[in-house]
Amino acid sequence: MKALKKEADERLLIEAAQKDPARFAELYENNFERVYAYVVRRVGNRAETEDLTSEVFHHALANLKRFEWRGIPFAAWLVRIAANLISDRWQRAGREQGEKTSSEVESLPATADIEEIARRATLFRLVDTLPVEQRRVVVLRFVEQKSIKEVAGEIRKTEGAVKQLQFRALSTLRARLGGADA
Repeated sequence: MKALKKEADERLLIEAAQKDPARFAELYENNFERVYAYVVRRVGNRAETEDLTSEVFHHALANLKRFEWRGIPFAAWLVRIAANLISDRWQRAGREQGEKTSSEVESLPATADIEEIARRATLFRLVDTLPVEQRRVVVLRFVEQKSIKEVAGEIRKTEGAVKQLQFRALSTLRARLGGADA
């Protein structure tokens, strides 16, 4: 029942945004993390990920009137846009370098990719619920990929304290993510 209500709510949001583009903000909020997670997984570069994610939503807003509801989540359409933009960017970069590497150009996302994107988006939301110090350690360690020593210096704590904060954060995330999957 929850899935049907969620689908109906999403469809209403899309229809509202098609009539009034100002309503697109809610679709953006609901899907940003999924799109960002998909792009960052394929690009790996933060600045390029931010640029591509922005392009995805710009393209989606510009073409929203042409979107037809077919019972597939709106995120799937956004991920397809992202896949196409990534592919275009790689092809353009290949032409600029004088070499096309078709092995770099990924095919359109499969359902498993969309499920992984949803899982990562859930993880991003759960990180936001951590206590401030734990969240900061997780971001510094796993997003900014800093060493324990670098994190300790940045947050002015001992390496042991950083390890403890990281352990607690990861334990909390594992427990919550396990509950979110159920």
